[in-house]
Formats: sequence, structure tokens, C-alpha cells
Amino acid sequence: MSDKEYKKLLKQFHKLSDRHILVVETDMPSSDVQKVVILSDKIRKAGNELVGLMRKNYDQLMRTKKYRKLLKLYGSTKDKKKHRDLANQLNEMQKQYNVTWDHCRNAMIHIGKKYSIDAVFALTKAEDIWRGIEKCLYNNGKTIHFSKYGELPCIRAKQINRGISMSVKDNELKFKLKGNVFGIQVKDRFQTDEVCAVLEYLSRSEIINDKAINKFLDKAYCIDTYRPCYATLVPKFIRGKYRVYLHLTIEGKAKPKYD
Repeated sequence: MSDKEYKKLLKQFHKLSDRHILVVETDMPSSDVQKVVILSDKIRKAGNELVGLMRKNYDQLMRTKKYRKLLKLYGSTKDKKKHRDLANQLNEMQKQYNVTWDHCRNAMIHIGKKYSIDAVFALTKAEDIWRGIEKCLYNNGKTIHFSKYGELPCIRAKQINRGISMSVKDNELKFKLKGNVFGIQVKDRFQTDEVCAVLEYLSRSEIINDKAINKFLDKAYCIDTYRPCYATLVPKFIRGKYRVYLHLTIEGKAKPKYD
């Protein structure tokens, strides 16, 4: 098997395999927790600015009689060719009124720079907002909403080596955000099993990947690799104190929980 074929199969395996989320509290000192809270609030403000922009564009689009008529025709027609033509016309109008993913993403790049937010975090927030727009465009969503003051959005980077990077030190998982290194508080057997499985994958990633590919080819079955996909930081205000939780997205099914 060539290297190109192997990478293609591995990508397909990652796409089809199950995922679950491990939630653990971080061991950040209070000074670092405050930095996370400040960053989260910046993401909230940037998100609200983008929501305002996209909402304005969406409202302008929905106010046009032509678009509403096209939507009605699109919903009622059963002819495939007409369906396709109407879809193209709807897409053209969405482009005309800047209700597209490209516009949303590009707008967030500028907004992110204004608030000094890393591009990877800004992009994730833009994706969340675009999902809301898609619900309005293609589903039964009415509008997208602003985040209130005090609501702290999560800090997510959908790549394990960007934004929130992960490493192993003294057989423990360590994470890094903007130069601040922190660990996690493993409090029960389930969390211990999960962390051990992740550590095992990181120490034997090539062997486990090979095993996964072979199983995938032989039996069209996805084994649980416990590959860490990406990390998310979730700040919460609990009993008068800010706490930061780490949501680690892991490939495979979760380990069994014991009572």
C-alpha cells in the first residue's frame, strides 16, 4: 500500500469512526483562569459582532419578494430539473446578499483581528454562527441570537496542534494555551481509564493506526483508537468562582463507567 493510499484510508477511518467527549476540570491557577474568561468574553463580543452583520444580511435577503417566491416554489416543485434551477437561483441570491459561508468566514477574520483572537478560535466561532444561519436558510430556524453578557462561549480549536495544543510530560497529559501550560484533574476510574487509553495511543500511534486500518479493510469495522482529536475549554461560574473544564474529543466509544 502506497503512502498516499494509506493516508486516504486513515482519513476515511477518522471520518467514519465514533467519537466521544471526556469532560475534566483543569488544574489552572486562578490567574490563568481569568485569562481564559477574558478570552472567552472576547470571543463572545466578536461573535455578537458577526451575528449582527449576518443577521442584517439575512433579514435583507428574506425581505425580498423574489427570494420568498423562489423558496415557495422550491418547496412545492417535484421536478428535479426545476428543483436544481431554483436551488441555483437561491444560491445566487444568497451570494448577492452576502449570506454565504465565505462571507461569514472572511468577516470573522477581520473581527477576530480587531479583538486580538487567534484565527483558529475565530474560525470555530464563525462555524457556530454559520450553523445558525444554515438552520434559518434550510430548516425551521427564525433568526440567530446574540450572546448575553456573562455567557461564556467555549474556546475550541478543531486541530490538536493549534490553539490548544497537547503534549505528554511524566506520563500525564498537558495542554497549552497562549504559552500557559496546564494539566487536568483526574478524579475517578472512568477518567483514569480514558486518560490511560489516550496516553497509550500517543505512545503507540503508528501501531494502533496500522491495526485500525487493517481491521477497517478486513471487516469494514472501526476499532476504538482513543486518538485525541481536539480540545475545548469551557469556563463556568460555579458557586461564586470561575472554573475551567476541558472537553477532550476522543476517537472511539467511551470506556465503560463503573458505579
